Amino acid sequence: MVKKLASKSTKELLLETEIKEKGLRKEDFTGTWQGRLHILSLEKSKIAQQIAMKKEGEFAIKVR
Repeated sequence: MVKKLASKSTKELLLETEIKEKGLRKEDFTGTWQGRLHILSLEKSKIAQQIAMKKEGEFAIKVR
């Protein structure tokens, strides 16, 4: 099973292949995270509005 890595700055969860495809630095990501939040629709999600999310996707709740 492939583990997702969390961005230290945005908390976005990505696979290693996605990080390479987007041209991001692997050093900016960590495998130590807890909780998962899926934002499917920014307009309909009350949680996304409360935490001022600007992007849909999968995010970690806590990143170390």
